Amino acid sequence: MKTYDKFFIDGQWVTPLGRGTLDVFHSADAKLMGRIPEGASEDTEAAIAAAREARDAWAATPAAERAGYLRKIAAGLKARTDELAQVMTGETGMPIKLVRAIQVGGPVYHWNKYAELAESFEFEARVGNSLVVREPVGVVGAITPWNYPLNQITLKVAPALAAGCTVVLKPSEVAPFNAFILAEVIEEAGLPPGVFNLVTGLGPVVGEVLARHPDVDMVSFTGSTRAGKRVSEVASQTVKRVALELGGKSASVVLDDADLAAAVKGTLNACYLNSGQTCSAHTRMLVPASRYDEVKALAKEAVARFTLGDPREETTRLGPLASSAQRERVQTYIRKGLSEGAELIAGGDTVPEGFETGFFVQPTVLGRVTPDATVAQEEIFGPVLSIITYQDEADAVRIANDSIYGLGGGVWSGDEARAVRVARQIRTGQVDINGGEFNVQAPFGGFKQSGHGRENGVYGFEEFLEYKSLQFKSAKS
Repeated sequence: MKTYDKFFIDGQWVTPLGRGTLDVFHSADAKLMGRIPEGASEDTEAAIAAAREARDAWAATPAAERAGYLRKIAAGLKARTDELAQVMTGETGMPIKLVRAIQVGGPVYHWNKYAELAESFEFEARVGNSLVVREPVGVVGAITPWNYPLNQITLKVAPALAAGCTVVLKPSEVAPFNAFILAEVIEEAGLPPGVFNLVTGLGPVVGEVLARHPDVDMVSFTGSTRAGKRVSEVASQTVKRVALELGGKSASVVLDDADLAAAVKGTLNACYLNSGQTCSAHTRMLVPASRYDEVKALAKEAVARFTLGDPREETTRLGPLASSAQRERVQTYIRKGLSEGAELIAGGDTVPEGFETGFFVQPTVLGRVTPDATVAQEEIFGPVLSIITYQDEADAVRIANDSIYGLGGGVWSGDEARAVRVARQIRTGQVDINGGEFNVQAPFGGFKQSGHGRENGVYGFEEFLEYKSLQFKSAKS
């Protein structure tokens, strides 16, 4: 059992001022994985003070030197791949084979990539009689989720440090152990005191202090839209910069000339990744009404291949959800969908046979879902696909856009130019054309209530920089 009883503040492991603890449970068997401290407001304020004290010196550190620290952190994480994989399999429920590639391999890649970017980025440029410079925004409060814990931490902390910002991190209390391992790696890398600080606890306590504190210059939050609204509300009182990556209800639009088998298989893959615990999951599949029966048969056949298993086993394709609360949430949505008239094509709300322990849910497909149904409008965050029919292309676009969210999506067509034309009409941050692969250098973020700001590559780096213009007196002609 892992037990952490200290926070990492100002380059040291310090005893929390708060006396509470939080339990963390294994997704596969519901057994206690360990405990972490429940931070108090005073712990968070101490971390902010340390970050504020370190801010100016870190901002003045040459970019190449900052890059050197990032590379050491990348190497430290890579050296602990097996430990991190075991930890995050337990925390999230993602099968360990995928965890190594996505949950560990992704962060190692990004730490190295942001080191490169720190060295190559042009921090200043002449524009007429002005010198336009890019400066670090300052102290960053990073609040991160449990579904891709280390990756989402990395996409905030790595570019912030590369840009010259100092950071206070509050990871999810559901999946916190990877953050403590990162702090250990950062300590070993010799990062100056106060540049990175870790405090764990609950959102209404630690998160609220980060959002409202006047010495925090920016809050970068990934999580639910409900919590993101609260972060924005609190942060507005000090007019700090806010970046939000929130919920999604992404539509996979299957046009009438698409390869149906490929579209159904690709949509299910995009829906069920990480057991559906993905904000950009393609959870609505829009299909021509005339092809519904074909799609239904294909979906029923394809979903059978997503066999459940212990996520610690190398051969498992679909694991459990991250918590008992998440399992209950997903089961409730499935029941709601059926009560509102959806057709059950596969799965259901009952506990899968043989998986009574742990937080398992059957991979589910609901058919004949209406566009205004609860399961078509609200984020479920589980392995549940809703099939919605449409009459023509314009109707498909209308339904795809009939959402408060706009994070991801897909278009499938035998004519790529047609797919692109439809994709341009969908108000969402990313659209996969015929199953196009996720690009870690392209901007990731959403429209509407999916948030604002972007992560990945140079786009995520620039989120942590301010513009400053220095005007010079023009020479007389």
